[in-house]
Amino acid sequence: MKTMTHIERSPIGKPLALALAMVVVCLFGPGAVLAHDADLEQRAAAALEAFQKTDSTLSAKLSKAAGYAVFPNVGKGGFVIGGAHGRGVAYEGGRLIGTAKITQVTVGAQIGGKSFRELILFETAEALARFKASKYEMNAQASAVAAADGASKDARYREGVLVFTQAIRGLMAEASVGGQRFVFEPASAR
Repeated sequence: MKTMTHIERSPIGKPLALALAMVVVCLFGPGAVLAHDADLEQRAAAALEAFQKTDSTLSAKLSKAAGYAVFPNVGKGGFVIGGAHGRGVAYEGGRLIGTAKITQVTVGAQIGGKSFRELILFETAEALARFKASKYEMNAQASAVAAADGASKDARYREGVLVFTQAIRGLMAEASVGGQRFVFEPASAR
């Protein structure tokens, strides 16, 4: 796997890295990359409320889930090589248990930038435990359900996990592959 340093050393690497940085800064503002997450819990609560407003059947799925993670703003941008990053909070039994980071690197035909919310429901204690151990990665074959009224009613868990996304702003055209990786930090460690 090539690191960003290797990519930047290639003949087209610096322009690609610069293009990606420009897409992220232009779309999400200069503070987006360095945003302080003092109000992360409030933004996550607002994002969860937005998901529930969009899908009136989501509350039933949430009440049965062993836990869930809410990422209120994930920024994604790319030009051939892309990336995404966001921070969120995780809950177990309705109680805050910690924060999490989401990162993604993609390679393929892509251009643009966007931001979106992501909600991950964990069906079982085992699925939540994998997430808390930072051993959970979504591969390129994993799919997310676009938030819409009634979408959660027929949505099915896959390997104990159900993912919903909701666009915030931006536009990105892509036919790329790459997975999401999550790093969990327990509330007691913050």
